[in-house]
Order: sequence, then structure tokens, then C-alpha cells
Amino acid sequence: MDVADKYDKVVELAKRRGFFWPSYEVYGGVAGLYDLGPLGAVLKNRIVDKWREWFVGKHQDIVVEIETPVITPYKVLEASGHVRHFTDPIVECMKCGRKFRADQLVEEHAGIKVEGMSIDEINKVIGEKGVRCPTCGGGLSDVRLFNLLFTTTIGPYSQDVGYLRPESAQGIFTAFKRVYEAFRERLPLGIAQIGKVARNEISPRQGMVRLREFTIMEVEFFFDPENPSCDLLDRCDGKLRLLTSDLRVKGVDKPVELSAKEAVESEVIKTPWMAYWMWVAKNFIKSLGIPEDHTYFEEKLPHEKAHYSAQTFDQLVRISRWGWIEVSGHAYRTDYDLSMHMKHSGQDFRVFKKYDQPTIARVEKVLINKALIGKVFKERSTDVINAVSSVGADVLKTLLKTDDEYIRIGEYLIPKNAVTVQEVIEKVSGKHIVPHVVEPSFGAERLLLIVLDNSYSEEDGRVVMKLPRDLAPIQVAVYPLVSDDVLEQKAKQIYEELKSCGLYVVYDDSGSIGRRYARADEVGVPIAVTVDHQTLDDSTVTLRDRDSKAQIRVREEEIVQKVLMFLRSSVAITQL
Repeated sequence: MDVADKYDKVVELAKRRGFFWPSYEVYGGVAGLYDLGPLGAVLKNRIVDKWREWFVGKHQDIVVEIETPVITPYKVLEASGHVRHFTDPIVECMKCGRKFRADQLVEEHAGIKVEGMSIDEINKVIGEKGVRCPTCGGGLSDVRLFNLLFTTTIGPYSQDVGYLRPESAQGIFTAFKRVYEAFRERLPLGIAQIGKVARNEISPRQGMVRLREFTIMEVEFFFDPENPSCDLLDRCDGKLRLLTSDLRVKGVDKPVELSAKEAVESEVIKTPWMAYWMWVAKNFIKSLGIPEDHTYFEEKLPHEKAHYSAQTFDQLVRISRWGWIEVSGHAYRTDYDLSMHMKHSGQDFRVFKKYDQPTIARVEKVLINKALIGKVFKERSTDVINAVSSVGADVLKTLLKTDDEYIRIGEYLIPKNAVTVQEVIEKVSGKHIVPHVVEPSFGAERLLLIVLDNSYSEEDGRVVMKLPRDLAPIQVAVYPLVSDDVLEQKAKQIYEELKSCGLYVVYDDSGSIGRRYARADEVGVPIAVTVDHQTLDDSTVTLRDRDSKAQIRVREEEIVQKVLMFLRSSVAITQL
């Protein structure tokens, strides 16, 4: 089957059978926005539930899940760097007014990759290569940066700017100390979140691959940078397929295969916990039915990394038409986010690391002139003292070196002579550290697309969607063999019994049994129950496997047990 042709068939099936379609299509649609239909919504929820099982459920001793708002205040994303850095280069046609992503346009029409180039360098390439508007042939404006944040206002005042979050991570970082304290103040600690995010893409393309609104599933995993060891690496069997930045620079496009432990020991992956979560991601993608040779991890080059990342690997999966697409990102964010929020908020995001035995040491201690603080700030003095105390001696020393009369901590301008840092000798029972973070992050809608694309097959001119059994939106189909009141009554009884077990079941008595099997195969129903005249004689029914087409007969009282066993395992139907 031609790969481009296959993709078109998947999209056509998705629209016709209720998986997904362009949003607001009665008004012409909006690029980058898609509806999930009845089957798509259930399939996405099953993918989300499976992600939660792999990343939270299997790690519930070290990972918890929270939920934070989609609307994010300006100052949060200013502190995180998104207001400044979350941009793409944009260019406008001077004739027709259409706007394009400059890097994509240059790559498509000049065959040159300009990602990481400066604005002036991209402008130079456009001029030298004669890149023009692909729609009307008009000349192009100078390139400028376009911020991808969706802007809104919070409340009735236009100055209270907010954004729809581009990632869920910042809600996790700002809530870190609350979760850490509730989680008995232990590291390592993973905080997971699943929810909607929005990115105002300049020219979204590739259908469901690049969306302006989608569901993100990510973990911010906090650990002690002085003790980053991961004892879970010992359980990481198999190999990771890795295309490192060094290989990419040399022009090599074939991944190497290393175990998670080998990747850490050879410093291909910078920190053990990142290697571990990449191993989890590999197995999660495999559980979605994706063959291992259809996925690998590609390390981003220095100019491709986000502003917060010390190292990033993208997990790529091969699908029809679009080839290799990113399904997850794995970033080593170090202490960037917590440190930036400490600096901008004045709050303390450090954790206390207790020594096994107290020691006597020279330490730098922050001394606060509380009388002067009280005189200047009055009723706010307690908040100011807490803000100063939370910053730490190193940060304060840097702030005090400036020529200004005041230092800024969070929203407060504090007189320099109200704060000093002195070296003292005292008994030390521990130290404060800022945790480091690794982040695995997935987009649910992309996973939905790759699952459908990977599952689509044709057999004898009929479509069979070979979805993994535990992902199928409709899990069981129930049929009377022919139109007969007694058979229909018995089939409906079985249908109701299966529904009562929490299964998603379809009852169908329209058309020939062959047509009904075909309709169910097309949307990926794994197993069918057929009631026929023999059922009335010996109380047995037929169970049919979607993939092998094999059929067995089981007694009525065994139906629920056999169906559940089939759906929850990879056992052949003939072995039930």
C-alpha cells in the first residue's frame, strides 16, 4: 500500500467513522484545530489512561499527579523565559499578505535548513535563493520573530495579561514546594500532569501532527543533583535506539543501540534519570502497538534545544506520508525553572538535604535589619523578611554587588543596608539545594494518530483496524446471526450483561453477518459474540477474533470471563 495513499485512507476513515475531523468545518475550519469524535474521544482516553499507568501507576511510590490551571499569569511565563524565547521566525508576502514560517518556507523552496540561524542570516538566504511567496509569487518581507503564546486578559483589566499555557510544566514548578511538603519531603519526586495546552502556530500543517490546541502528558521529575544515581536502571532490559548529536553532525542517520545503563556510563545521556524515563517511554510506545524498529530517540543539536534544556532527546515514530515524527520530548532542565521562579517570585524552592552527621563549618549567613525592614514596609515587613530569607546567600551576594541603592527580590525593592551576608562558624546539620529536573512530555493527539496509522490494514479489499485490544474504543460486538426474535432477545441479554461489566459494547442486527463483521473490523473491535440457532440448543455462542478471524464456541456462562481474558492479554482466541 502506498504510504501517502494509506494516510489519506486513515483520514477518510477517521472522518467517516467518528475518530476525528477538522473543527468548525461548516465555517471552513481553522488550521490546527480538530474535533475528536465518539470513537476518537474514547481512543484518546484509553491512550491517556495507559500513559498514566506507565508513568504514574507503575511509579506511584515516587510519582504523583496534580492539576493546575490552563490560564497562566504573565509574570509566570516571563520568569520561565517563554515570553522571550517561545518564538518562531515569520515572514509575510508583500503582495497577498499571507504569512509563513520562514524556516519551513526556506527549507521547502530552497532545500536549506535554517533552524538556529539568526534573523539576518535567514533574510540573507531568502534574498540569495530568491525565495518568494508559494501562493502568489510575491516578494517577502523581512523576517521577524512571532511569539507563539496565546494571549488573554485575566479579569476586566487589560493590563492583567495572561496566556494559555504552552506546557503544563510551569504549573508544576510553581506548585513544587507544596507537593514536596505533602509528599513527606522526599527526593526523588515526580509530579505528573495531563491537560490542555495551546500554541499559536504560524502555519500548522500535517493534519493532526501539529495542532494549536492539544492534550499534553508530562512528568517533571525532581532529583538531588549531588546524588543523581537511579537504582531503577538495573531493571531496564533491552536497548535504546539513539541518534546522538555527534552522529547527526557527522551526517550519520542510523541510530546506535545501547542499554540505558550503557548510555549513562558512556555519557551519551547526561543523567541516569533521563535514561530511565526514556526506557519507560520506549516501552510505553511499544504497548501502543508500535514496532521497536519504527521508533528511536534523536538528540537535538545545541541550536535546536529549548532555552531551559541542557540536553534533549526527541522520541520519533515512523508513520505513513510524514515519515519520522516526534511523539515525545525528553529534556534535562537542570535547576533552570526552579531557580528562575526563585529569582522572580522571591520564594524559596530549595529543599533541605540533611547530613548523616552534623559538621562544624564556615557558612555564609544572611543577616536582616528587621527594624529597618519594618520601618520601610510596615504591614508587609513579614512578607519581605520571608522573601529575603528564601533567596539564599549566594544570590544575595550577587545582588549586593551592584551600584544600585536597592535590590529587587520578587516584587519588593529593598534598601541594600537592610541586608548583609556574613561568614560565621556554626554547627551544620545539612544544606539547601535546588533540585534538578528531567522531563518526559507527550502529546496525546499525536499518539492517537500514530496508533490509527500503525493499526490500519487492508485484507481482501476490506479495512481492518488492528488496534491493540486494550485501546479499542469499542471492545466487543454482539450479533444475532439472522433476524429472529428469539435470537435477538438472547443477543440483547448478552449485550446488557457485557455492558454491566464496564465494557464498551455495540449491538448490531442490521445486514448480513459478513457486513456486520466488516463494520466492526473497520473500527477495530477486537472480539465479536454471535448468537445463532445452536445457542438455543446447547447454550453456546461463537467468539470471533478480529485479527485471525478464528472462531470458537463457549458456553453462555463463560462469555464474560473469556471476553475479559481475551481483552486483557495477548492470548490467541483458540487458547481461551
